[in-house]
Amino acid sequence: MTQTDSAAHFAAAREVLPAGISGAARENAALGQAMLAASGDGPYIIAPDGRRYLDYFSGFGSVILGYDHAGVRAAIEQALDMGIIHGPETVYQERLARRLVGLVPSAEMVRFANSGSEATMAAIRLARAHTGRTKILKFEGHFHGIHEHVLYNTHPEPRSVTPGEMVATSADSAGIPPAFADAVLVAPWNDLAALSRAFERHGSDIAAVIMEPINYNAGALLADSDYLRAVREITRDHGSVLIFDEVLSGFRTGTDCAQGFYGVTPDVTLLGKAVANGVPLAVIAGRREVMSGLAPLGQSAHSGTYSGHIFGVLAALATLDALESPGVYDGETGLMSMSERFYSGLREIFEHRDIRCRVQGVGPRFALYFGLDPDVEPRAYQDIAGHDSDTLKRFARACYARGVYFHVYDVVVGHHGFGAAHDAEVIDETLDRVDAACVDLAAD
Repeated sequence: MTQTDSAAHFAAAREVLPAGISGAARENAALGQAMLAASGDGPYIIAPDGRRYLDYFSGFGSVILGYDHAGVRAAIEQALDMGIIHGPETVYQERLARRLVGLVPSAEMVRFANSGSEATMAAIRLARAHTGRTKILKFEGHFHGIHEHVLYNTHPEPRSVTPGEMVATSADSAGIPPAFADAVLVAPWNDLAALSRAFERHGSDIAAVIMEPINYNAGALLADSDYLRAVREITRDHGSVLIFDEVLSGFRTGTDCAQGFYGVTPDVTLLGKAVANGVPLAVIAGRREVMSGLAPLGQSAHSGTYSGHIFGVLAALATLDALESPGVYDGETGLMSMSERFYSGLREIFEHRDIRCRVQGVGPRFALYFGLDPDVEPRAYQDIAGHDSDTLKRFARACYARGVYFHVYDVVVGHHGFGAAHDAEVIDETLDRVDAACVDLAAD
């Protein structure tokens, strides 16, 4: 199937699917349509015409081990042999929960969900029930799902920044009643004065602070360690629940996730994506005192027909087996070394080809901020709000023509990444193709 055939497919799909796709984020703004795939194999996405693309999308960040991983495949086959049973509990939900309790610092109890959006919605309700308060505080440029409680200020327009000031709440979607905004405060990231001001004014009303400890949804923005420790102290002093949304950051830097990377432990952690290597599963984990508020122990409702589905649970156990294997993160061939190999290679290419781009990554997830100073680390959303999205799209198209797939969003900065299937040979091959794409870009 050629690119023309792919376009014909999506033209037909638009008759029965809105925009011809199953979710808005599936459209690649660089291509003008979604990527049409037939299969996946390790670090490759394979198109219907058989062409193999080195993949730096990894299923929105969910495929950390690579496609068609043998252990995950065996787990799915085990679930099939069990009859795809769901509804009754099996012994495997408890086994997975115990594994997570042993790995994630904040986890004393675990509840399974189906998506990151569901997990954040349930966690916020739980925090409100635990504290008896209404408001939540989130951060500009952080994304926590597509429900009314959090869909604010994830990709706002560039604005002038005054340190210490809060951000006006702005909904990211039509159809959200204005009343929901009354329960949301928005602060700039890495601005302790603004956070302190918010608690001075609203501390007795703030049920929870929710954040991406590594702001991957805006590319790869790190928290300052002192700032993160201060957030932990402020929320503890005011009796607010600190929620780390690690749906994206979970398992990128190690099996103890971003909270282990920073050494800061929240009250509640949300996991998803990489936990089951692309099989749908989300996790709500946290302190026993807070988690005991979930029904039927407590009064905070959470349940679902597919919660803790056997596919996701068994796939997660297989994924954790792989991630806990020696050398997956550390050593010459580990994810952290491969990350540095790739990012330093990209920087050298952009410098050699005279392309202005900031390459910024933490573990195997990264951002390409075209148009920004390569030597200056952005720390908050407004630092990257003016990035050159047109050049990013042109770059992604040039790479696509060379067999390297980058997924580009239309209204958000986005993030890219890879996984354990990308060994040194794959990384070096990618760099060669990217270099050739940059020559094409210059000639375009």
